[in-house]
Amino acid sequence: MCPWSWAAEPRLRALLRETEGFCRHRRVFGVLFDEDEDPAPDPAAETAWYARYVERITDHAGAPRAVRLGWVAASSWPSSLAAAAAEAQGPLVAERVLRRLRESVFVLGEPADTPGRVLAAVAGVAGLDEPRLRADLTSAAVRERVLRDRAEARRPLPEVIGLRGDGPHPGAAKETEDGGHRYALPTVVFSGPRGRRVVPGWRGVEEYRSALAAVSPAPLPVAARTATAEELLERYRSLTGPELAGAPGRLPADALRVRTANGVVVLHPRERSGPAAAAARG
Repeated sequence: MCPWSWAAEPRLRALLRETEGFCRHRRVFGVLFDEDEDPAPDPAAETAWYARYVERITDHAGAPRAVRLGWVAASSWPSSLAAAAAEAQGPLVAERVLRRLRESVFVLGEPADTPGRVLAAVAGVAGLDEPRLRADLTSAAVRERVLRDRAEARRPLPEVIGLRGDGPHPGAAKETEDGGHRYALPTVVFSGPRGRRVVPGWRGVEEYRSALAAVSPAPLPVAARTATAEELLERYRSLTGPELAGAPGRLPADALRVRTANGVVVLHPRERSGPAAAAARG
């Protein structure tokens, strides 16, 4: 549910495509909105403030945003549990589920912050076993996993404590109410035989590549070719303008183009459910 993570998704998707089979990756759910936080005294004012905050970030990054944000998410837990549970069904399904959950906030403007909203958002995801997801997202094992993720996010490495840098989001660790810190979102930690590199905040793909190269014992793989727009749409089922930039080829003529307040989201021709499709209808 972090707007910076939403903005960085095209760059992180590109990095993961480039390094498939070369390294392993693990997603950590930082739980931006915790379940025990006090409700805002003025929800309308909080929503207006947060909408302006999202607007500044998406304008800077060229990322889509909802025409209207209905409310600020009450909790990140339902979405985090669902996204974590979906990983048991393979990385492709997990990516599609996570994308739907992000689109609930940043395309439709109706955050999937309850179990019911989560299930509505992911209904019809290609390849998803929905009964299995419903069972898994309430399991003790998945909750324990997200608890571990939350704790890990609140033990940031020393490299990001007090970090200073240029740009609107250099990625310094955030102070928490209990006097501790958590990672800024997104933060990527690269570990390998040659050490560790931390790349926090709003960064370019080249910075990610450099960090990976620094810890890797072998040269980074060279892509045989750039994926076409049609191939990307088949894989992810949903693409933004930044994800399509530089992709050769044309999109299918029957792809659904969803207009947002800051650009277009393109959906696969068979992607007729979920938050972005709901935004297109209305």
